[in-house]
Amino acid sequence: MHASIDGTRSNHVRRVAPALMASAILITSRVAPAEELKLSRIAMFSSGVAYFQVSGAVEGNATSELRFRTPQINDIIKSLVLQDFDGGTIRAVQYPSRDPIEKTLRSFGVDITGKPTLGELLNQLRGVPVETAAPTAARGLILGVEKQKMAVDQRLIDIEVLTIVTDGGLRSFKLSELGGIRILDAKIDGELRKALETLATSHDADKKTVTLEFAGQGKRRVQVGYLLEAPIWKTSYRLVLSDDKKPYLQGWATIENTTEEDWKDVRLSLVSGRPISFIMDLYTPIYVPRPKEELELYASLRPPTYEGAMEQAGEAVNRQAGDSAKKARAARAFSFSVAAAPAAEEPTSHELDLKEDGVVSVATAQSTGELFTYDIPTPVSLARQQSALLPIVTGEIDGAKLSIYNPATHSKYPLNGVQITNTTGLNLMQGPVTVFDGNLYAGDAKLPDLRPDEKRLMSYALDLAVEVEQVMQSQPEEVVKLRIAKGTLWYQRKLVDGRTYNVKNKDRKARAVLIEQPYGPDWTLIEPSEPFERATNLYRFKLDVPPGTTGSLKVVLERYVDSTIVLASAGLDQIQWFLRHRTASPAVRKAMDEVIVRRTTLDQIIARRNETERQVSTIEQDQSRIRENLKSLPATSDIARRYLAKLDQQETQLEGLRKQVDDYRRQEQTAREELEKYLLGLEVE
Repeated sequence: MHASIDGTRSNHVRRVAPALMASAILITSRVAPAEELKLSRIAMFSSGVAYFQVSGAVEGNATSELRFRTPQINDIIKSLVLQDFDGGTIRAVQYPSRDPIEKTLRSFGVDITGKPTLGELLNQLRGVPVETAAPTAARGLILGVEKQKMAVDQRLIDIEVLTIVTDGGLRSFKLSELGGIRILDAKIDGELRKALETLATSHDADKKTVTLEFAGQGKRRVQVGYLLEAPIWKTSYRLVLSDDKKPYLQGWATIENTTEEDWKDVRLSLVSGRPISFIMDLYTPIYVPRPKEELELYASLRPPTYEGAMEQAGEAVNRQAGDSAKKARAARAFSFSVAAAPAAEEPTSHELDLKEDGVVSVATAQSTGELFTYDIPTPVSLARQQSALLPIVTGEIDGAKLSIYNPATHSKYPLNGVQITNTTGLNLMQGPVTVFDGNLYAGDAKLPDLRPDEKRLMSYALDLAVEVEQVMQSQPEEVVKLRIAKGTLWYQRKLVDGRTYNVKNKDRKARAVLIEQPYGPDWTLIEPSEPFERATNLYRFKLDVPPGTTGSLKVVLERYVDSTIVLASAGLDQIQWFLRHRTASPAVRKAMDEVIVRRTTLDQIIARRNETERQVSTIEQDQSRIRENLKSLPATSDIARRYLAKLDQQETQLEGLRKQVDDYRRQEQTAREELEKYLLGLEVE
């Protein structure tokens, strides 16, 4: 597809300019009818579109017509490519225009947008002469339609009443009782009929004709290409496994002709990859809203709105763009086919051998940029609304059978699987795989998109011949490193994830078991030294288990986590725990010993201050009690004198205690500042 377009690009570009210059006289140019253009090539993509190419011959000035369904016109406008070879030029491409139906309907004298009722329609025709049919025959001008309340079965309902001006005066009729209404104004009646015809045309599902015009001398070759929506082509595979042979892969492409014409001897290409494709409405006319201006005499002054400045005076914006590097991509050609085997005698066994079944790939493959194309060299014919299977891959590939165990899939049994390497030289599209093993159907698998030489695992059945036991070996976290920096104790913990997989092979053949274990960020594999392979967030380990035996695999992962505690506020018990830890260096031990001494001194001062403050609070409460008692006693009584003496004694005691509290607070402040200064100066490991 790409070669046919690109190969004539220079001619096409050279002819566009004169075609545009001549476009002003295209409508009146007389052209001769062209021979019918025939479908010659189709390229089907896996992104929901297909490229169609029609070709033929024209002579002199000629036209050709292609017909498409209305929804396809947008794709035609977006993708149409015309080529006139042998000295010809391309002129105009014409197609029926389409205005939004609502805009067209509003252009008529009678507006039927919004599905008006009969009453709403007649209200639009006020002043128009009409004639009502029997049994209430009358002739006159429509005055209007109004709703009135009417009692029906002891309830009020709204009825519509038409009033017309007749020669005998005003007459009113219930719309529901009128036998019919005829519009006597021929122009208004014609407008209504045209609006209805336009509405009916909008529902028309007929095809639209696209007219192509070519100009030139003599007989010439022309070619037209375009993209249309189409079903994606799909792939399915058959994979035959054997104990003594390489896996054999057979791939089939499913194509569908959903067009409205038969494909007859067309060149077919199947393109893998996912080019971006979208739909844009280019067919519907777009009207841009225009501002309404008023004469300055009548326009009021409006407050202006100012945009913010992008640059200030003296500022410069550097808009120099770097050159982008371009890489030329060389297309690699791949060719892969298997010749049909010569006739042989009927086999004595029923071995499933697709290599000798006569199915040969009908496609040759090549890479084109980022895409990969399967070209079918033999012309293809396919009736419309029919589908077909085409073999595109046939051959042996590299692969090995194994059992795949993942506890998240099944905690006890692994899955039968195969690890294949795409040695076909082709890009294999994703699709279902029917797996045969030992001449029997073994299960279904799913093949992802696979590039040449890429490896991939596939599983297709539950392997009941192998049992797996996963034994978790939990270990307590361990502090492996201590250091102190600026009053903060930094300690590093080691987390260990240990597991042992016990694999029992109940089969008579040796089994290769692939064990999958997930891992998170920052985890390091300790045992075994390296995995069989690593996927995203997943390790795979391979264990070969002889028949009738049990094998074991130990997997150990480690992770280190850093944590901190602030020594100034940490509990002494917590600090002493780290002090006794075996990983603490002599310098760290000495520093933490000093921290404990200073923290102990500070805590003792705080304790003495708290005790003194408690004594002050007790005396103050006793004084409050005494003062309350004095209020009810005579001032000259003995008990009153004793109370007064005690108050005097307590005041002296309080004065001394309050001085002690102040002294303890100063000592506490000094000890705290010295501790913080000491901690901030610590840098030990």
